Amino acid sequence: MSEQHTSDRSTDTRVRVQGEPVEAFPAMAPEAERGTVRRITVTGEDVLHRRNQDVAEFGSPELAALIDDMFRTMYVAEGVGLAANQVGVDLRVFVYDCPDDDGVRHVGHIVNPVLDERDPEHDTLVVENEGCLSVPGPHAELARAERAVVRGFDRDGAPLVIEGTGYFARCLQHETDHTLGRLYIDRLSKRDRKKVLKQMNEMRDGVFARREANAAALDAGEEFGRPEE
Repeated sequence: MSEQHTSDRSTDTRVRVQGEPVEAFPAMAPEAERGTVRRITVTGEDVLHRRNQDVAEFGSPELAALIDDMFRTMYVAEGVGLAANQVGVDLRVFVYDCPDDDGVRHVGHIVNPVLDERDPEHDTLVVENEGCLSVPGPHAELARAERAVVRGFDRDGAPLVIEGTGYFARCLQHETDHTLGRLYIDRLSKRDRKKVLKQMNEMRDGVFARREANAAALDAGEEFGRPEE
């Protein structure tokens, strides 16, 4: 999921890592230091448009390396979430570093995610702008539940239950959709989808150039800019 506003990823006591509060956390998750930037897939590529495979083997070096690479790739692309199929890997995994509407930063990964069904009587739908790193550039308004609960596992197979509200809830829903082969543009009307794809074609080259510059800056140990609101 692409970031819509400038987010503060500096060290903060209001951080939850894998759903648990921590006293302090670096601007980028430690996984990113170990990772390598991978190419981000773009809408139309097969791996983005089908349900991905469940992870069957936990605790493997391959899974750990994938998660490391996904974190680094997400930061370079200025995202708040990234699914494995967005780096071309047919597995149901996603990572996130995303604030909620109360300013709490949520960082982590989840394997084989399952989203709890929305309770129409209690879970309000909220319409806000949403974007995607695999639809580089544009955003569009989309209704999502204001609260979301995702159940799955960490890289070692330990059970996880991650709950979010506001913007983080949107991220959890967006990334779980990815693992099932659905992009946010698949939830738009035909007219709005066509408009977004037209904008993407006009904006993508600039987005790709920015990502390349960010990757070079990160490799050089330099800070790189955040997108403006």
